[in-house]
Amino acid sequence: MTTKINTVKNFPVVCVGGSAGGLDSYIRLLKNLPFDMGVAIVIVNHLRKVATFLHEILPKYTGMPVELITEKLEIMPNHVFIIPEKRDLHILNGEFRLKPISKPWGWPDVITVFMRSMTKNWDGKLIAVIVSGYDGDGAAALCGIKEAGGIIITQKPETAGQPDMPESAIDSGCVDFVLSPEQIARKIIKIANTESAAE
Repeated sequence: MTTKINTVKNFPVVCVGGSAGGLDSYIRLLKNLPFDMGVAIVIVNHLRKVATFLHEILPKYTGMPVELITEKLEIMPNHVFIIPEKRDLHILNGEFRLKPISKPWGWPDVITVFMRSMTKNWDGKLIAVIVSGYDGDGAAALCGIKEAGGIIITQKPETAGQPDMPESAIDSGCVDFVLSPEQIARKIIKIANTESAAE
C-alpha cells in the first residue's frame, strides 16, 4: 500500500510556515497529530542565515520520522520534513529541490516560494498552515492554493508568540480556518480522514 501511495504521489501535503515563536506552534501541532494519518508535513521555517535545529528538537514530540531536507529527497507520507537554512525549497516530480535563497536581504519569502511550487507541481490535496512569525511570508501564495482546491488554516493571532504572519494571512482574505495549534491538528486529521475515505 505504501509503495502505491509513493508512486502515485497524491497524498495530502501540509505546508506549515512559521518564524519567530514558531517552535512552540510546531510542538503543539505535532504533539496532537497521529504518526500514521497518511499526510506529509513540511515545515518551512522563515530563516535566512541561522542554522535550523528543528530536525533535532521535533522528534521528541512526534512518532513520525523528522528529516532535514536534502536535494532530491523523496516526499513521503507520515514524515515531517524541515527546510534547511539559506535555501529556497521547491518540489518537482515528487522530490524536493533546493536552490540558493532568492531573497538574501530583508525578510525572506521562502514560505511563499515553496507554497507556489506546491500549487504548480503537486497533484494531491494541499493544506497551507501559517503559524507564529514576523512579517507576512506565505500570505502572497494563499489565494493561489485556495484556487487550486487547497485549504488554508492560520493560527489564532492571540495564541501566537508573534502574530504578524497569522494576521497577514488573514488579511489575504483566503483563510478558511483561524484556530489554535491544537485545533489545527484536529482539522488536519479530519481533512486527512476525508481524503482517505474518498480514495
